[in-house]
Amino acid sequence: MPRTTEFDWYDLALAEPFGISRGTSTVSENLVVRVDGTDGRVGIGGAAPSEYYGETCETVERVLPDLLAAVEDVDPRNRQRIAHRLSETAGGPAEHPAARAAVSVALADLAAKRADDPLYRDLGLDPGRSIRSSFTVGIDDTERMAERAARAAETYPILKLKLGTDRDREIVRRVRERVPDTTIRVDANGAWDADRAVEMAGFLADEGVEFVEQPVPADDLDGLARVFDAGPLPVAADESCITPADVPRVADAAAIVVPKLSKCGGVWPVLRMCHAARACGLDVMLGCMTETNASIAAAAQLTPLVDYADLDGSLLLADDPFEGIPMPGGSIDLSGVDRPGTGAREK
Repeated sequence: MPRTTEFDWYDLALAEPFGISRGTSTVSENLVVRVDGTDGRVGIGGAAPSEYYGETCETVERVLPDLLAAVEDVDPRNRQRIAHRLSETAGGPAEHPAARAAVSVALADLAAKRADDPLYRDLGLDPGRSIRSSFTVGIDDTERMAERAARAAETYPILKLKLGTDRDREIVRRVRERVPDTTIRVDANGAWDADRAVEMAGFLADEGVEFVEQPVPADDLDGLARVFDAGPLPVAADESCITPADVPRVADAAAIVVPKLSKCGGVWPVLRMCHAARACGLDVMLGCMTETNASIAAAAQLTPLVDYADLDGSLLLADDPFEGIPMPGGSIDLSGVDRPGTGAREK
């Protein structure tokens, strides 16, 4: 029977101010949960709560004791029961997702450690195909964004640009001038209305952008469908797709869905979202928050299920107190990963 030994908060400085259309951050608050398996093994799980999804440190601390109590008698290998108990205790599949994710990942780490297998093997996933994560350039002064993009492109061949300003075209043009051969994806975080999003999609296609993520507000599925139907670029649904039940709702309005552990509530919901996406004929990009390897390592273990990865959250921190899965140049190759569990460990 697992028992919780502790949970801690880490207020982590970002390597550079990180801007999206909703604001700019300089610090990321990360929750880390440790579950003592009473056999000398300790499961580690992390998450980064987001006020956008209704979570703060205070809400997490209020609900976390109840979440931990709800699963204290559950076998860590029984992921379905863990997910059901966590969702039921939280009040539904969209409630307290980061708090649930930290507990879920800690128990998944513990279960895989008990099996003496890395998490991907414990889940029966095929490590034979490597995938490359993008590296994100946040909103800033245009020239600073171009400089950051050029600097990042020396290491990372796939960049994601955050947009949602009155100078989005200028930003893309300037970045493209500096990195003519780099794959670029863009993410507006819901900043555009449908008319502007359709116009921007055409412009972005001309600039060689690979796809556009969340071009319109989360609740504007008609607008999302307009951008999708216009057709210049594939459309990825992030904020519009939070739970597995949301996948069929966006299936006619997007080509790609974006699950995240901290957004969806843990390992089991992400697995279900990936399978639902496949059933609906959609591609999958596994994303993240600005978070430590206490959670990024677990996400990396799930990449055999997906087509794209945006798992640079730890790379955006000035200093991550945890190590995880090596990602040289953003490349995630699980074929040589043998460390039991998620691969997360304290430095």
